[in-house]
Amino acid sequence: MSKSVSDVIMIPPEKRARRDDNEENQDRLGDLPDCVLLHILSYLDSKYVVQTCILSTRWKYLWKRIPTLILHTTYFRTVKQFAIFVSNILTLRDTSTTLHSLDLHRHGDIEPQLLKKILNYVSSHNTYLQELGISVSADSSLIMSCVSSCRALTSLELSLYSRGNDNFTKTIFPKSLNLPLLTSLELENFAFCSGENGCADPFTTFTKLNSLVIRLCSVKDAQILRISSETLVNLAMHYNSSNFDMIELSSPSLCTFTFIGKLIQKICGSGLSSVKLVNIDAPHYSDSADHALVLLSWLQDLANIESLRVTSITLQILSLVPDLLEVKLPSFCNLKSLEVELRPLLYGSIYIYIENAMLKKAAAKSRKEAAK
Repeated sequence: MSKSVSDVIMIPPEKRARRDDNEENQDRLGDLPDCVLLHILSYLDSKYVVQTCILSTRWKYLWKRIPTLILHTTYFRTVKQFAIFVSNILTLRDTSTTLHSLDLHRHGDIEPQLLKKILNYVSSHNTYLQELGISVSADSSLIMSCVSSCRALTSLELSLYSRGNDNFTKTIFPKSLNLPLLTSLELENFAFCSGENGCADPFTTFTKLNSLVIRLCSVKDAQILRISSETLVNLAMHYNSSNFDMIELSSPSLCTFTFIGKLIQKICGSGLSSVKLVNIDAPHYSDSADHALVLLSWLQDLANIESLRVTSITLQILSLVPDLLEVKLPSFCNLKSLEVELRPLLYGSIYIYIENAMLKKAAAKSRKEAAK
């Protein structure tokens, strides 16, 4: 049996308001001010926002004044339906309403003409545009040209791939990109080029950057990726290329560092001393003593942290350090929290590596005993 709100929060009967006879027929949502309704609708995909026009006369044109556009192909049966919808909403939207946020996600290639129409619309509203997200397979030069014109951006998310099946070509991240108000940046499938000092240092122009995520990125013509930012607080690196040797953190305000991927690069820099929270998730195919030694060096360099989150596989990789019992481990004097996410060790290279090591160290008579 369903309960009323007053029953759930246990309001005394004498203090409960009397139910009006017509209360069930009242449009409580529709009674809210336009600014509240527009704020609520701004969290929905634009397809569902437009569909609210059939609710009542009050809602008929409300969708035209939404300050956000969320355009995802996931909610359309065909690419053609998506293209028609996007063209219509850009044409029919209230031109006097400023655009604050646009999120475009097309899984796979996007039609060039449709992309140009969207980018032209973004450029025409770039004065007040604060949040921009684009995830497509397309000509990246057109997109980056549009992005560079959006000087009011505070949040930028880009996942750019070449048209067709070429997922190996990286988009070159421009050194001259100047977004003075940017506080949050997320990049996927980019390449960072070397500078005059022989290392890639792509984020120095973002003087207000607070959060940075780089995923599936690489470094070109350099062996050091330097992350320089006086304001950066949160840094996440996910499955990036192994074609460089060092991560240099020149970020004195850095507090949170998250790393997911193969343990290849060593880390250094002044930013290490300020880090308080570290998350490390190494895959099960990090199966060599070299990977284990890199992990050990990371823990030694991050000895001042207060919170550490790792996976059980990450700890198993650490066990591959030669003569681990004789190695001096970091004391972690400031550590207040340690979380270990348990994950099954799948049969593979690291499983065999650990199994063989146990056989040697335990002097077991059989693999069955070692497994026990």
